[in-house]
Amino acid sequence: MSAMPEGWAKTTLGEIASWSSGGTPSRSEPSYYGGDIPWIKSGELNARYVTRTEENITEAGLAGSSAKLFPSGSVAIAMYGATIGKTAILGVDAATNQACAVGIPEIGVSSSTFLYRLLQNEKDAFIAKGKGGAQPNISQAVIKSHEIYLPPLAEQTRIAAKLDELLAQVDTLKARIDGIPALLKRFRQTVQESAVSGMLMRGFVDAGHVSFEDSSVKELVSEPLRNGKSVKDGIGSKVLRLSALKSGIIDIRESKLGDWSGIKVAPYLVRSGDFLVSRGNGSKDLVGRGGEVGSIREEIAFPDTMIRIRPDPSIMQLQYFAIAWHSRSVRAQIESIAKTTAGIWKISQADLGEIRLPVPTPEEQTEIVRRVEQLFAFADQLEARVAAAQERIDKLTQSILAKAFRGELVPQDPNDEPASVLLERIKAQRAAAPKTKRGRKAKA
Repeated sequence: MSAMPEGWAKTTLGEIASWSSGGTPSRSEPSYYGGDIPWIKSGELNARYVTRTEENITEAGLAGSSAKLFPSGSVAIAMYGATIGKTAILGVDAATNQACAVGIPEIGVSSSTFLYRLLQNEKDAFIAKGKGGAQPNISQAVIKSHEIYLPPLAEQTRIAAKLDELLAQVDTLKARIDGIPALLKRFRQTVQESAVSGMLMRGFVDAGHVSFEDSSVKELVSEPLRNGKSVKDGIGSKVLRLSALKSGIIDIRESKLGDWSGIKVAPYLVRSGDFLVSRGNGSKDLVGRGGEVGSIREEIAFPDTMIRIRPDPSIMQLQYFAIAWHSRSVRAQIESIAKTTAGIWKISQADLGEIRLPVPTPEEQTEIVRRVEQLFAFADQLEARVAAAQERIDKLTQSILAKAFRGELVPQDPNDEPASVLLERIKAQRAAAPKTKRGRKAKA
């Protein structure tokens, strides 16, 4: 912890809020679920306020478990696994599962908004404290004993207000930047459609627009389409896995050793310039997806989960074939002829052979490929800049929070009651008052 600002006091989270955790009613008792009580799981702490939940429990579920009902305005923080440190304010009276710790700010000491921002700032510290076990986790004891610097109450209000102002601006900027990848995806799709429709060739020929004649895939190959062969694991020749098909290319590193070699494997070897297509998939959107085979320096075969297409280079360049294959018009043809059996969508080599692609002249294909690659390279550069901007924005949020809790975001006012005086007064009030439970059970 850095040097403490004037008027602040060193204390713990247990001193500024009353902490408890929830529970999970038995899943074997149907009457415990489907009631009117919102029940929050740690994975739902994604926004500032939680007002809707995936599940509700009943009064019986509340009474028959360690779950408790916390009032609106309580602040929940995740204690287990990958969600450690995620936090949110309860926007409604709600119960939580045992993976959430819930803090109810002490009246006159802190507020829901300030505690929420404070916990956001401490997220990395909680993650660090949760490391070491098979599953990272923190406990209520860890949370309660976690040390913080507490500003005077009036300064807490100023800090919370300033954070709301600045982080709202950050959120707006983040939302705009997060929307750019979807725009770039549509841009690439538009480029592909323009490429196969001839629109991209404006200016290349005198007419300014080109109309391409269609041909079937079976008319564009140097040899018939071929299905791969089923192969068991072994110590023979390499064979591609279906996972080798990635984003329009074939990653030959995704392979295994099969139980075949020599004459058996020869018909199924792939070579540079091949195009491999997925024969089947549980998702209709993925069946028929294809990828180019790049440079190969070793023997490697393709499995029965793929179909091999060998475009005739005298008719169609591989790069242009790939552009056309990934266009919406070809995708629509594939999905119209795909058939489903036992939940798996499949397409046959005979069906693929009938798919029609626009065929420009070799010179036009070269120019189309050049223009598409140029535009895609531009999109790739923008995507890289977006990723860098997203990373900077994420760091900006934490930087603003850190600045706030170092006392550097808003000015200190010497007229504010020091936090130490506030804590002593509250401590005296607690000693004089009977203890009450903040989380309540269902009424008998």
